[in-house]
Amino acid sequence: MKIALLSDLHANIHALDACLEHADAHGAERYALLGDLVGYGAFPSLVIERCMALERSGAVVIRGNHESLALKPEIGAGTWGGLTAQWTHDQLSIAQKAWIAALPLEHRLGPVWMVHASAHEPGLWHYVRDAEAASRSLRGVSFDPTIRWIFSGHVHDQALYVETHRKQAIQFQPEAGVQVQLIGDRRHLAIVGSLGQPRDGDPRACYALLDTSNATLIFWRVRYDHMAAADAIRRAGLPEMLAQRLERGR
Repeated sequence: MKIALLSDLHANIHALDACLEHADAHGAERYALLGDLVGYGAFPSLVIERCMALERSGAVVIRGNHESLALKPEIGAGTWGGLTAQWTHDQLSIAQKAWIAALPLEHRLGPVWMVHASAHEPGLWHYVRDAEAASRSLRGVSFDPTIRWIFSGHVHDQALYVETHRKQAIQFQPEAGVQVQLIGDRRHLAIVGSLGQPRDGDPRACYALLDTSNATLIFWRVRYDHMAAADAIRRAGLPEMLAQRLERGR
């Protein structure tokens, strides 16, 4: 089965539609949305509507820290997320907020474990930015040896970690569009990057495509009209910095 894994959508409908089209063209049979569906971008209600429709069609959807901010914007005071939290909250319907509130923090699909941040204390939103943090995340699923792959977002850059026999993670930097053969007897942790707000200097949207039938993974970058997405942020009256981030990809 081919699973498209998308994270950190950040209310960017332009990027979401482009990645869904790309994944469909590359044979995606199921979708998984790894949290931070909203925040920063100009289309929170439309993106949530799209995510709800995907869930009805069988997609996995989990909760990120920006969903928590959207429900309780006061907890984001003084943070970048807090810049748009109240505005996002006001854009969402009562039904959409109820749907967000019911989203799980984690989800298992066979050998695949999905979580927004770290599998170690998922509700604390730890960032996985290095091998040490990746090792902790991998240990978070050590209770079940049949879990082979962890997929997460939160960190807006793409990365792949492999667990050694000594239970230490080694980091690899994936190349966009290049198929990676996952090692059969090792656990892997893949950070799929941000679909809606990349921060590595490349404005193209990020997602990953896992093929469970042959244990291969491709990290993708997808072109979309990021200038239109930036203009929408300005028209919504959101902070200029958020529009510039989409334009620069950082």
